[in-house]
Amino acid sequence: MPTHHRKLKRREDGDIDLTPMIDVVFQLIIFFIVTIKLDQEYNEEITLEKAEHGPIIVNQKPLTLEVEVDKKGRIYIHGAYYSKEKFAKVIKNRYREHHEFPVLLRGDRGALHSHIKDVMDICTANGLWRIDFAAIQEQKRF
Repeated sequence: MPTHHRKLKRREDGDIDLTPMIDVVFQLIIFFIVTIKLDQEYNEEITLEKAEHGPIIVNQKPLTLEVEVDKKGRIYIHGAYYSKEKFAKVIKNRYREHHEFPVLLRGDRGALHSHIKDVMDICTANGLWRIDFAAIQEQKRF
């Protein structure tokens, strides 16, 4: 019986290594921050055109590249500005890596058609043909 008490005492006196648990918690925090940030990457200054009869996109394909064009024709990916030349390099490199991926174009309703066409031309010049356009199906009513 005294042996049994020693085993219990050793367990009570032993330190618990919290390092793995802390690592997991930090990884979860990083995951949630990145996920939340990706959901909030839309430029709120971009006003989409209304398209009442268009299909509703429920789940985007995993490799979808979301490109935004503002009123002045500036190109953004995840909130970062890209010149036409840098955008072309991004598309070229991504195409080289994935060969085919869809592009979701969020163009401001005030953007010139020539600005939207420039983005489309860069995509098609680099082998991309699947370009979808984001629009508002119906206005939110409060």
